[in-house]
Amino acid sequence: MKLSTKYFGEIDYGEEDVIRFPEGIFAFEEEKEFVLLPFSGSDGTLLCLQSVATPQLAFVVMNPFALHLEYAPVLQPEELEGLGVKDSRELCYYVLCVVKNPVSTSTVNMKCPVAINDETQTGAQVILDTDEYGMKHLLSEFQAGEGSSC
Repeated sequence: MKLSTKYFGEIDYGEEDVIRFPEGIFAFEEEKEFVLLPFSGSDGTLLCLQSVATPQLAFVVMNPFALHLEYAPVLQPEELEGLGVKDSRELCYYVLCVVKNPVSTSTVNMKCPVAINDETQTGAQVILDTDEYGMKHLLSEFQAGEGSSC
């Protein structure tokens, strides 16, 4: 299938690439289907969460473990159930990034990650019940980590 994207032009994708967000993404609840696309030259740390329905709707997301090795999101039981898992560690996580110029002023939202069950291709954006993470961390606050999002 063909998909028009915000950053990559037209691409080919398969049904198996689609991640379904039953509740959508915060402020975009009507958008239910997305694909994750790596940016060229990225080692998988920086990706694009592209809407299938709306070509101009795409979020820059990052692997939070590459920023903070000790990142430990804990989801509520109903969130885990909705994603079809029993433990938060069974999920892949990505944090939304607001890219600014200069890049040193770019921020990430560590409080509201996107959680994905990569076996069922089901996702949800969640709000972590902790004060440890904020919604606006400067990228410059972090030292490069080597963690995996899955």
